[in-house]
Amino acid sequence: MTRATSTDSAAARLAEVRARIADAAREVGRDPSEVHLVAVSKTFGAEAIIPVIEAGQRIFGENRVQEAQGKWPALKERWPDIELHLIGPLQSNKARDAVKLFDVIQTIDRPKIARVVSREISEIGRSPRLLVQVNTGEEPNKAGIAPTEAVDFTRYCQDELGLHIEGLMCIPPIDEEPAIHFAFLAKLADQCGVSRLSMGMSADYETAVEFGATWVRVGSAIFGPREKG
Repeated sequence: MTRATSTDSAAARLAEVRARIADAAREVGRDPSEVHLVAVSKTFGAEAIIPVIEAGQRIFGENRVQEAQGKWPALKERWPDIELHLIGPLQSNKARDAVKLFDVIQTIDRPKIARVVSREISEIGRSPRLLVQVNTGEEPNKAGIAPTEAVDFTRYCQDELGLHIEGLMCIPPIDEEPAIHFAFLAKLADQCGVSRLSMGMSADYETAVEFGATWVRVGSAIFGPREKG
């Protein structure tokens, strides 16, 4: 009985998030199919993830490579159409594992990691889709390339390293109006010549959709309160 209740709740929350994304898109004249939901499953085990998969969700996000390695290979074997995104900072010593496991890496944020990822792609022969993470708030303790360097860095990744950068990602400062950062990221994406925008989380994903998000990263609004770990 407890499991059924949990499953129903997960499915209902997922449906609500999807409906709100669609409504937000229509309000600004966008096609809802342009916006893709990344269900952020960090800290949640397979028992919490499976009901969301069974409810039809196929795109998931994880913050840590090692945590993802512990649960996603078996899930991806069972559901081969799952698309897994790395949305947390990538360390160079985890780049090979990330290239092997993830379908999208959203957090290319410095020349060193770009070079390592380029090398691993060449050696492994597997090419995850890539985004550049931009530190739009220029917060000293947050990952991401500085906004003033984003255009040159994206060109460096593309022209010198041969990486196909599809878009940009950001996490606005928690104490600032997110719309300002979403609008800024969209402008930067135009300057970089890329079309994908990963922005918006549980508290602000509808706003992100209004400003052009093509991926929104939603965790607690789907899975419930975050488990500690």
